Amino acid sequence: MIGAAVREQVLATARAMNGHGLNQGASGNVSARDGKGFWITPSALPYGQCTPEDMVWLDWAGQVKGRRKPSSEWRMHTDIYRAYPQAGAILHAHSPYCTTLACLERPIPAFHYMVAMAGGDSIRCASYATFGTQALSDMAIEALRDRSAALLAHHGMICYGADLDRVLALAIEVETLARIYLQALAVAEPPVLPAEEMAEILCRFKDYRP
Repeated sequence: MIGAAVREQVLATARAMNGHGLNQGASGNVSARDGKGFWITPSALPYGQCTPEDMVWLDWAGQVKGRRKPSSEWRMHTDIYRAYPQAGAILHAHSPYCTTLACLERPIPAFHYMVAMAGGDSIRCASYATFGTQALSDMAIEALRDRSAALLAHHGMICYGADLDRVLALAIEVETLARIYLQALAVAEPPVLPAEEMAEILCRFKDYRP
């Protein structure tokens, strides 16, 4: 994918993110790697009002091309692409259930085997840092170590995948897990699967993870 095709897919994914209830309005952001940089959704413009031409290009040095300002989280996207070469697309959302857990500073433990879809035996919650800062970027990268999804304390969720279709599917799965976990917590603290079982699941999921 290059140029126009990528911009169209980034916008389509951002709209799908809202359509699936992962996000609302102009919050959250989506990007896709493209050659020597990436395309990202613009700042403060509802996705329903966007056109592909509103997507913003950034190179690895932070140079911007486009008629809009990039999302305020452009730094986090840049640093995740640099830290994790396998990332082809990134999605950040203020999804309701993930954000609820993030506001409680609670990770998602191995209460369900599908937690392994994010690459480990838990989905970590990064420590809080102000949006758009280098500190938040650093916290996100650490929380994503050996993982492809994480919560961001008092903020939302972040995930990456090989492409836009896979990162959207992962975000939907993580939000579903967050919802089920919160429902379980309303009854009792759910037991977690043993480490050896999660190790087996992770081996089985190697070919399925985004």
